[in-house]
Amino acid sequence: MSETERRYYHMQIAGCERDLPLCPISDTTEIAGFVMLGDVEITEHTATELLRKCPAHDVIITAETKGIPLAYEMARQGCGKYVVARKSVKAYMRNPIHVEVKSITTDHVQKLFLAEDDYKDLNGKRILIVDDVISTGESLAAIESLVQQFGGNIVGRACVLAEGDAIDRKDIIYLNPLPLFERK
Repeated sequence: MSETERRYYHMQIAGCERDLPLCPISDTTEIAGFVMLGDVEITEHTATELLRKCPAHDVIITAETKGIPLAYEMARQGCGKYVVARKSVKAYMRNPIHVEVKSITTDHVQKLFLAEDDYKDLNGKRILIVDDVISTGESLAAIESLVQQFGGNIVGRACVLAEGDAIDRKDIIYLNPLPLFERK
């Protein structure tokens, strides 16, 4: 499909207007592609708005990659600490814990890893899980499992956009709903 044929979904998010490209994920369904990476304005604005809605917390945790700018900015404006569940074991990581996850935007099962240095002091801490978009909840469940492994206390689950069935979930905090689209 050429750029002129590409379809977009226009929305306002935390006072920022964006046109999100529609991307096929199956023969019948498309999602609006929301990418915060490189978008400083939306990262700053959404972090501010989410912090107004989120409970008190000691640490923010997110999964690599797209949630990292949001976690950083929320930590910078708030609690001052965030950790990232990595998609692979890196040379610096000692005694990593891990879980498996199948995301709606990835075509294979992934693993998420946390190094001992990231989780060793988090037992009993108030943990806020953050991501850019929650759709099926698979990534969220994987991070919850990691937090349980190190004994953290999950106080909230937050994202910029809730997509599809996640819109009806009562256990997540989000700024905007994001519909799924019938593929044309």
